[in-house]
Amino acid sequence: MNEHTLKGEWNQIKGSVKQKWADLTDDDLLHVEGSRDKLVGKVQERYGHSKDDAEREVDAWRTENKY
Repeated sequence: MNEHTLKGEWNQIKGSVKQKWADLTDDDLLHVEGSRDKLVGKVQERYGHSKDDAEREVDAWRTENKY
C-alpha cells in the first residue's frame, strides 16, 4: 500500500491504530491524517522509540494489517 492509499482509508483504520498504540490521543490521530511519517513520529514521541524502531513497528503493523 502506498502513502496515498493509507490516507484514503485513514478513517477506517484509526481504530486499529488505537488498539496497537493506545497512548496515541485522538488529537494525535487527527494530526497524523494517514501519513506514515507522521504516525512514525507520534509513535516515536509517545513511546520513546528511536526513529528506526518506530519505523519498523509501524511498517510491521501495516504489513500485519495489509495497510
